[in-house]
Amino acid sequence: MNYEQLIQDERIRTYITAADRSLSELGYTEHSFAHVTRVATDAARILSALDYPPHEVELARIAGYLHDIGNLVNRTDHSQSGAVMAFRILDHMQMPAEDIAEIVTAIGNHDEGTGTPVNAISAALILADKSDVRRSRVRNADFASFDIHDRVNYSVERSELSLDLEKKEITLHLTIDSKISSVMDYFEIFLGRMMMCRKAAERLGMRFRLEINRQALI
Repeated sequence: MNYEQLIQDERIRTYITAADRSLSELGYTEHSFAHVTRVATDAARILSALDYPPHEVELARIAGYLHDIGNLVNRTDHSQSGAVMAFRILDHMQMPAEDIAEIVTAIGNHDEGTGTPVNAISAALILADKSDVRRSRVRNADFASFDIHDRVNYSVERSELSLDLEKKEITLHLTIDSKISSVMDYFEIFLGRMMMCRKAAERLGMRFRLEINRQALI
């Protein structure tokens, strides 16, 4: 069972759709296929650039795609419930136990509330997930009613995660419209995520940097 087979599974697509629908009702930003596909792609890209084995790269891609299905159960502790759901799904698909273990560990550790980058796959998942900040994730069409999360995400005109292997740096480049949200607003809601990214980068032997409007902040 590989990533291409996984994304064709209608049961998994149903879970992702339903989980995102619940978050929409709660007023959260988009967590559907655009988000999970980007996270899957970036998690795999990070490990591939760092010369991890292709099989491990594939596991990171699968973890990225499945990482938010726990929101189907509840937003609270969604990483743990998502890990349990992923275990059942992958076990029924007869994935080898050692592969399931890697994926479940990564999903269960991706949230900044309780997670820790305990292996390379979890580190790549954390970096890919926490760097997905962009205008298109905002669902609220009424600008006047934006909360701070809407404002910060909507203000991001460009978001890119780059790797410099020579300097051993992973950098999140953001371009923010400061008329919509200030840099301080970004730090107010994302500081915990950025600190988690720092730990994740260190787990991969790299240093995490944050650059906003071409100014280095971390």
